[in-house]
Amino acid sequence: MPSIRRNAAAVLDSAPVVVLATIAGAGSFTHIRDTATEHGQHGPMAWSVAICIDLTCVMAARERQRDKRLGSTRRLSWPTLVLAGGILLSLAANLAQAQPTAWGRVTAATPLPRSSLPSPCSNAAPLTRSRPPSPSWTRTVRQSASLIRTRPSRPS
Repeated sequence: MPSIRRNAAAVLDSAPVVVLATIAGAGSFTHIRDTATEHGQHGPMAWSVAICIDLTCVMAARERQRDKRLGSTRRLSWPTLVLAGGILLSLAANLAQAQPTAWGRVTAATPLPRSSLPSPCSNAAPLTRSRPPSPSWTRTVRQSASLIRTRPSRPS
């Protein structure tokens, strides 16, 4: 039962991130594909350009997570540079597809400050328990359970 709860907590922790990433990826893909089409890459080639840029960002982000998990202390690594390049390409496509007004460009540029700021959710504590309960707590639970079993039953 604890593993089911742990898995459910992990899904609940990652679900909002997955939903937001899907929405952002769809928007980024569409803008990159449309920009590639407008600049001479038609059909499957425009789709390939968009897929390559977006999947490169995904892989760079995963590499950064792996480096963090393994304890890499480098602040500026190759995956970080690749991710920054992908974000800049996506931003350029957003701006290219924006309405030619000030508000159109401001709206198109809003992903840049948001993607460069740390997410408040990234520092949040996980919902799952990171360590087992203390021995004193388990001893108390065992003693309580043994008292319940040894208690004489009342006559009805």
